[in-house]
Amino acid sequence: MATFELYRRSTIGMCLTETLDEMVSNGTLNPELAIQVLVQFDKSMTEALENQVKSKVSIKSQGHLHTYRFCDNVWTFILQDATFKNEESQENVGRVKIVACDSKLLAQT
Repeated sequence: MATFELYRRSTIGMCLTETLDEMVSNGTLNPELAIQVLVQFDKSMTEALENQVKSKVSIKSQGHLHTYRFCDNVWTFILQDATFKNEESQENVGRVKIVACDSKLLAQT
């Protein structure tokens, strides 16, 4: 299964990376094993989002689309004054960055 490494830039991914770096620096963990842990994290995040998340969210921007970019089959959007809405709640956010990847690329490998 191919995966994207973008989940490593999430809060939990950054904490995992920092912890693994510290363990490698202390000699507690082999660098190759740390890389294997990160690869498994990528796979687990991809699988969990694909199989366990069932809710849908709509996004409406009251402000404007600040920036958009398409590079290496990855879309990046930065919205200002966006509203996220699902079945149960609504949340207004001043600024949000959305990174979107084509899931069909995962099936190619």
